[in-house]
Amino acid sequence: MRPDWEHYFMEITEVVAKRSTCLRRNVGAILVKDKRILATGYNGAPQGIVHCEVTGCLREKYQVPPGERHELCRGLHAEQNAIIQAAVHGISIKGSTLYTNTYPCVICAKMLINAGIERIVYKGDYPDELSKAILEEAGIAMEKI
Repeated sequence: MRPDWEHYFMEITEVVAKRSTCLRRNVGAILVKDKRILATGYNGAPQGIVHCEVTGCLREKYQVPPGERHELCRGLHAEQNAIIQAAVHGISIKGSTLYTNTYPCVICAKMLINAGIERIVYKGDYPDELSKAILEEAGIAMEKI
């Protein structure tokens, strides 16, 4: 059965997430405009930095719950990497839709707002109430599928 556009793009986020090097959560994100993929991202350590599968996870070591103390992580989030990929290649993402398999954290939410993302389609929840409040205040359309 041929998927509709929403499910098609969401399935692609699952494939992108398979590149993740995070030990706690595999997240994939894609930025789409006019039914065209502009950029992709997955969570993991920056280029040239040793992955957490080698160094271990600081958040696990200190037993940090999901949604807290984001600074105690060697990795970038999938949404951040998608935004960075677009910037590196000179691609405007203003007015695009973010598809992600996990609801964005507050740090990513602020970046997505300032990048001009108009809509976020997500699959799984994430325990970050401030993120939800900020995205709602910014008027970004949210859709869970």
